[in-house]
Amino acid sequence: MNIQFCGQDIKANPVIGVIGAFFIAIASSMFGFGGGPFMVPLMTVIMGLPIYVVVGSSLLAIFFNTLMASGKNMFFETIDYKLFAIMAVAAVIGGYLGPQIAKRISPLWVKRVAVVLLLVLAHRHLLGLVEQDVVGLQHRVGEQPGVDVLRLLLALVLE
Repeated sequence: MNIQFCGQDIKANPVIGVIGAFFIAIASSMFGFGGGPFMVPLMTVIMGLPIYVVVGSSLLAIFFNTLMASGKNMFFETIDYKLFAIMAVAAVIGGYLGPQIAKRISPLWVKRVAVVLLLVLAHRHLLGLVEQDVVGLQHRVGEQPGVDVLRLLLALVLE
């Protein structure tokens, strides 16, 4: 399929995009991670789309997945609204600044930074450090499991 974007013809296979997005949406709504770390590589590496098309398109696709998953979590009453409010403010500010920064640097550097951040995140998850950090922090501050998640996350960042 050919897509016209900003006066440029771009070839893409929508079947691969639909199948990939389907499985990414299932995984991200099951495990609670944003689909972006998987949607962007699907669209750039596998589908061959340029990064300037992928960023906005993947965010819009993830928006609908997030909307559905959030609705289900509201139904199951598994949302901490205080944490949500604080993170939402940060997300809005970051969502505004990110494209401004990305416009000023080359697409290659945008990809490189994304890869480094994903590798760091993967490394921490593979080693189980995230869970260990939270449990260790709970013991250091003398809290019981189930303590305010926001306070734990802030302490981890500031530590």
